Amino acid sequence: MTDNEALHNFLDYLFSLKNYSDYTIVSYKRDIEDFIEFVKGEKMAPSILRLRNNRPCKNYLIYMSNQGLASTSINRKLASLRTFYDYLVRQEIVEDNYFSNIESMKKPKRLPSLLKNDEIKNLLSSIDKTTPLGFRNYLIIEILYACGLRVSELCNLEIKQIDLKNETINIVGKGDKERIVVMYEGLEEDLKTYLSNYRITLLQKGNDKECRIVFLNNKGNPLTPRGVRVILNSIIQKMGETHKISPHMLRHSFATALLDNGADLRTVQELLGHENLSTTQIYTHVSVEKIKSEYALSHPRAKKDLTK
Repeated sequence: MTDNEALHNFLDYLFSLKNYSDYTIVSYKRDIEDFIEFVKGEKMAPSILRLRNNRPCKNYLIYMSNQGLASTSINRKLASLRTFYDYLVRQEIVEDNYFSNIESMKKPKRLPSLLKNDEIKNLLSSIDKTTPLGFRNYLIIEILYACGLRVSELCNLEIKQIDLKNETINIVGKGDKERIVVMYEGLEEDLKTYLSNYRITLLQKGNDKECRIVFLNNKGNPLTPRGVRVILNSIIQKMGETHKISPHMLRHSFATALLDNGADLRTVQELLGHENLSTTQIYTHVSVEKIKSEYALSHPRAKKDLTK
């Protein structure tokens, strides 16, 4: 059997028995043909059906990396080849699937998008605070950014968790673990205004007049995480912006602002409610602008006067 015959039979199997779409089958075909061309061009084996070890597979991984392919593209090709060789083993065409031990490439961690302090100010100044919903929306952004809450923590927040006198909030996070977050001066006044005025107005629209959840929707019921996301994107749209904003962007901005201004990593870990410090370390990146600024201030060769 030739390589092309084996590939034809495999594709027919995907179409007839697995009911794969035409698009998926074309992707499998292209991925396997690329490997056939590699093995043939590098003369690493007389046929992809006659591999004797996993060296061609490892070399192919290196080759794809050197070609500059994204990790997602490489992993897709590896998955196609693993499936192909699994089929060949079941059909007793080959004895071993050497791709089964080739690990997929790790995807680079993507940092959440960041909002700068000026962008936060513009966001807040665009909100009409004279209405119950407007003031609520203003306060949602303030607390997400000032306290670094998860959206679920914000939606589950009860009045009893807020200590206005000490300017702290007792948060119940993941796994029912409690932590204390701090309010900046002035935020407690906004919270007091909302709780004693605007929240009462919203509460009257709901069925449960004894509800103790802090943030309510326009029907007087507890706000949901989805509702918060809709509110944030609605604010952005009214500003005429095209990008989206998420609660996690505000949480990320909170952590980054603290670290960029000298906060200790473990303090930020505690405020975010991370169990492991390694989770917090994703926020330790700094902006290119900050790096350039620090470099210009610190390195002697970065000074303007280099005549001395």
